[in-house]
Amino acid sequence: MPVMAVVGACWGDEGKGKIADFFAERADYVVRWQGGANAGHTLVNRWGKTVLHLLPSGVFHEHTVNVLGPATALNPWQLLSELDTLKRRGVRPRVALSDRAQIVLPVHRLLDELEEERLGQAAFGSTRRGIAPFYADRALKINIRLADLFDGPRLPERIARNLTAKNVLLEHLYRHPPVDAEALAAQLAPLLPRLRPLVTDVAAMLRSACAQGKTILLEGQLGALRDPDHGIYPYVTSSSPLAGGSMAALGLPHRSLGDVIAVVKAYATCVGAGPFVSQIAGDEADALRRAGGSDGEYGATTGRPRRVGWFDAVAARYGCALQGATAVALTNLDVLSGRESNPVCEAYEIDGIKTYDFPASALDRARPVLTALPGWRGTIRGCTHWDRLPPEARSYVGYVEDALHVPVRYVSTGPERESLIVR
Repeated sequence: MPVMAVVGACWGDEGKGKIADFFAERADYVVRWQGGANAGHTLVNRWGKTVLHLLPSGVFHEHTVNVLGPATALNPWQLLSELDTLKRRGVRPRVALSDRAQIVLPVHRLLDELEEERLGQAAFGSTRRGIAPFYADRALKINIRLADLFDGPRLPERIARNLTAKNVLLEHLYRHPPVDAEALAAQLAPLLPRLRPLVTDVAAMLRSACAQGKTILLEGQLGALRDPDHGIYPYVTSSSPLAGGSMAALGLPHRSLGDVIAVVKAYATCVGAGPFVSQIAGDEADALRRAGGSDGEYGATTGRPRRVGWFDAVAARYGCALQGATAVALTNLDVLSGRESNPVCEAYEIDGIKTYDFPASALDRARPVLTALPGWRGTIRGCTHWDRLPPEARSYVGYVEDALHVPVRYVSTGPERESLIVR
């Protein structure tokens, strides 16, 4: 059976956690192939509300193996903390960690924080989880892999090599005390007994699973507009959240990838800095933010209020094309209930010229070209049947489908796993 991917079409924060959780119930493996603990997936089920930052969304299913692949940014402290939180709630997930995954160290987080503080108003809006310094070290080939933690003789040498240039930066650029290699090794040592049973050759395991016809669900982090090559550079993440790169990241044949479910919100949200053309402000934005989700529109990782705006057809269409979407899951449709009309951004105007294409630059000068779609009365919260949606809500979904050129197969009407229409 081909592999299925659930990915974000825009800036992230689309509600991928719920959609991944829905498919995870029938998956043998749920896999994270990129990114780290710099974003959160929120799940609402019989255990209540859970925010995961590093673990995949299959943790509540006993039969599912939750996998962190070779290209993920593995923060072992965060991982064990999430496992401990689940254990206290009576959940003991099956977890597999790639022996080739590289480690996010405390010094990565430290450098991330210090650089954001140094940049001040010019900061990139980092989550300060150490992701950019981690991926910089990956490119420099000085990171420490999970397998290295168990290679006693070589580990001190690898730690020292990783810290050499960093300590120069810490002392002379940031005016911060250097990091001691022995102290860092001492921080890592207590983790090894707990990590060792989880470590395996993930690529070999997944190739075998493919050969046996097992169901593999890939869970993307963030969204297409945060891709470092195709996104809103430089306000991007440091690894590619595009489904097309997942096979190479996991060591699987490219032909293994099947359906790609692009998750799109019924309106737009964005955490962090960068251009956001359809953004709204004031009382209308506050009302939409409060209505969005069980705790409103606030970042699952940072707690920062998300910027909100109207559905952006230009950005979402571009993101779906980048992801190679075969179907769309439209989330948070219920949040738009009770409005007289719902504006949507159908195009951009840049320097007086109307465009339906997402540009590489000039986004800061783009203005939204809005059109209003009819709203609907009452609430659709929890609706699970397409025919029971008000005609105006069905028309709204139809507009999204036409704008994206991809069929909307799933419509979410609430944060709970069961609040989903399958078309």
